[in-house]
Amino acid sequence: MTSKPIRYRIIPIRPEAHLFEVSCTVDSPDPQGQRFSLPAWIPGSYLIREFARHVVSIRANRGGRAVAIEKEDKHTWRVSPAGEGKSGALTVTCQVYAWDLSVRGAHLDTTHGFFNGTSVFLKVLGQEDSPCEVELVPPKGAKYRRWRVATALPSAGARAYGFGTYRASNYDELIDHPVEMGEFTLATFRARGVPHDVVITGRHDADMDRLCRDMKRVCEWQIDLFGGKAPFERYVFMTTALGEGYGGLEHRASTALVCARTDLPRRGAKNLEEGYRTFLGLVSHEYFHSWNVKRIKPAAFSPYDLDRENYTRLLWLFEGFTSYYDDLALLRSGLISQADYLETVGKSITGLLRTPGRKVQTVADSSFDAWIKYYRQDENTPNAVVSYYLKGSLVAMCLDLEIRKRTDGRRSLDDLMRALWREHGLKGRGLTDADVERIASRIAGGRLQAFFDLALRSTSELPFERLLASHGVRMEIGPAESSSDRGGKPARLSAASRRERPTLGLRGRVEGSDYKVTHVFDGSAAQAAGLSAGDAIVAVNGIRTGAGGLDAAIGRLRPGDSVELHVFRRDELHVLQARLSAPESDTCNLRIEPEVAVRLRHRWLGA
Repeated sequence: MTSKPIRYRIIPIRPEAHLFEVSCTVDSPDPQGQRFSLPAWIPGSYLIREFARHVVSIRANRGGRAVAIEKEDKHTWRVSPAGEGKSGALTVTCQVYAWDLSVRGAHLDTTHGFFNGTSVFLKVLGQEDSPCEVELVPPKGAKYRRWRVATALPSAGARAYGFGTYRASNYDELIDHPVEMGEFTLATFRARGVPHDVVITGRHDADMDRLCRDMKRVCEWQIDLFGGKAPFERYVFMTTALGEGYGGLEHRASTALVCARTDLPRRGAKNLEEGYRTFLGLVSHEYFHSWNVKRIKPAAFSPYDLDRENYTRLLWLFEGFTSYYDDLALLRSGLISQADYLETVGKSITGLLRTPGRKVQTVADSSFDAWIKYYRQDENTPNAVVSYYLKGSLVAMCLDLEIRKRTDGRRSLDDLMRALWREHGLKGRGLTDADVERIASRIAGGRLQAFFDLALRSTSELPFERLLASHGVRMEIGPAESSSDRGGKPARLSAASRRERPTLGLRGRVEGSDYKVTHVFDGSAAQAAGLSAGDAIVAVNGIRTGAGGLDAAIGRLRPGDSVELHVFRRDELHVLQARLSAPESDTCNLRIEPEVAVRLRHRWLGA
């Protein structure tokens, strides 16, 4: 016998006040007192966010009469037990404040509404596996008459892109389908027969035809990688275009994205501009998650416990491997060249070499501590933390090259991803550390314990130079040319000239005529001089830093020179003495050796 669905209703009751009204009706509540809760976090974003803090008011009624509801803890409520002869459907209604313009929460104003289910839908404790129906109701008023709906939720009577009733098989599915409502641009393409909607909210001048063509190529390459059949019947890309912004969050049949409107392709543009390439990389990343983390997932997430942290040491695989494939998919689908791709890899290696935390924290520990470190960054993060996105992507590349080298190009990381999909994703089996190492070793034709020990469980440097050389790619490391040099491109200045560039070993930004320090690196000249994050450097050797920033202020000096720094810390002026140091060799450029390992390189990068 099928249980009656939990019935939800959500309406943007006061868009001008950013308030959604959300009701939840339960036909068979717990007679001892039904309990409800809101998640504390959202899958894919590993930070306790306490969504219940946005609940402004909450009330309950049974049979048209108000009943008592009390809060048990930060995100759980309990309705008073029904008295004798007072059974019947129970409805709990709350108002939720929605002003989080991100991919993680809920946002509502007079131009649009967006929400993730974790922000608005109460979970009926004890009935999490019951089917759900949700009625999406438009806001009242003539100015909202052109609003439409974009969501991957299956319809239960609602017309395409319309308000009305939608369904989910259980609470877990309900909260894994975000909803966008408002006036938006809509385009559709098919990838391997599956319709994919592209929805853009916000003012923009994007070339939608080009966007759909390019996204189709990326999506089809990824579908083919995993066997040629998409794991969903329809997919929705929901994008909010802003003046500035970047981010994405994956869901089982959709993704929520934020981008700068200038990152969308311009009409008439022929080349692949850097901003648009960045956006396509974001699209590729979130789409790859449809397999890698939404279906191939850690055992710790099977199922999710949304009341508390869910710890895993595998985020280097789920985020890192996804970060490796996001740009690789652009290369393999023909959207970027080999040179473009190697430039991106060079920038990634440079980013890792400029992270002192790589010598302190393993990437497995970084995964485990995401809840308290990576997602809660501060001024000391570069010294204490390594990114499982960044290092994880480079571990993926090294593992790919190691497998290719051992098998003479016959097997690769692609084979590992397909095996994880067949043996875990399709079967709904959670993945453990041992599973990954076992399957990778089987594909490589020999044990990979030494590789995994070095790459995941130590702070040793990854074997970039050896593995890249085995595929005909030469790695060159040297000092940066300037503080804006992100690596990836051949140096224009000689190594000797670059070594003469003085540095203090910090990060910061120009604020007016001053230079505001944001990070001070361990062991640096800045740290030895006593500089701290938050300091404002106002003068170097008695001369104001000015709009040129710190580079210009010390540019005529040399490593070993002493400088006098006038610094405001809070409202107090300090005079510090610093001895400039030589720059680190932390800037990577990759170039192809045309006559070396041609076959292996072609199998990796394409001919």
